[in-house]
Amino acid sequence: MRIALVLEYNGERYHGWQSQPTCISIQSELEAALSKIACHRVGVVAAGRTDAGVHALYQVIHFETTVRRPLSAWVRGTNALLSDDIAVLWASEVGEGFHARFCAIERRYLYCLLNHPIRPGIYQRKVGWFHKPLDLEKMQQAAGMLLGEHDFSAFRTAECQARNPVRNLTMLEIAQYDHLFIFEFRANGFLHHMVRNIVGSLVYIGQGKYSPVWIQMLLQSHDRTLAAPTFSPHGLYLAGITYDTKWNLPTFNPSPFATIMLGANRSGGEIEESRKLSG
Repeated sequence: MRIALVLEYNGERYHGWQSQPTCISIQSELEAALSKIACHRVGVVAAGRTDAGVHALYQVIHFETTVRRPLSAWVRGTNALLSDDIAVLWASEVGEGFHARFCAIERRYLYCLLNHPIRPGIYQRKVGWFHKPLDLEKMQQAAGMLLGEHDFSAFRTAECQARNPVRNLTMLEIAQYDHLFIFEFRANGFLHHMVRNIVGSLVYIGQGKYSPVWIQMLLQSHDRTLAAPTFSPHGLYLAGITYDTKWNLPTFNPSPFATIMLGANRSGGEIEESRKLSG
């Protein structure tokens, strides 16, 4: 059988998603727990890898097993074996044609940035931080220039293994809630460090170091060395993966601010929309 899981995790103490010989990772922790439930070695495939310190509100994985277990075992049983900072939210049997990575139509990331003279305390490692005032309108103007299908070489790390640097960025919206800025990205795929490199360059524009048109110059240059340094991983959240409705996976939460700060309300095994903030 092929089983799909939706999970969330706090990436603060992990060296990213992917298993590594000498470091703790989300993948290794999850595989160890699932293997105990299945009574055989389980390998998982994720919709997308996250770097060290990056969080996930909605990560999708699949694995194959030779045993039949109630879905509650794949959820509650696995959670009982996982650390408190990783949680399986949902499980379902899917057809052999389902692949967590290759069947994904769209991926969504959120970046949560505290813009305040004083560094965060309670939200340490849950948000990025920048101390100088940022101009929302200028960042929004620059963000609009990145929409569409482009070669995003200027915003990927030198270690990026993607063969093709072209991606279709369908959404890049920035909202401000008092001292908190939420950047929402949606695309058919992302290059390594692409989101964090774009956020860093938008912050340069927001603080007045460059005009909004600078982002377009960077995009056309295809030169990573001209863009801003890679921004902190701590405010980055993998927030959703879109699939064809035939796979019957739950939809991700559409309210970014409420999702990050309050968490999703869950009932009946499905992820429901969080209550919206007012005032």
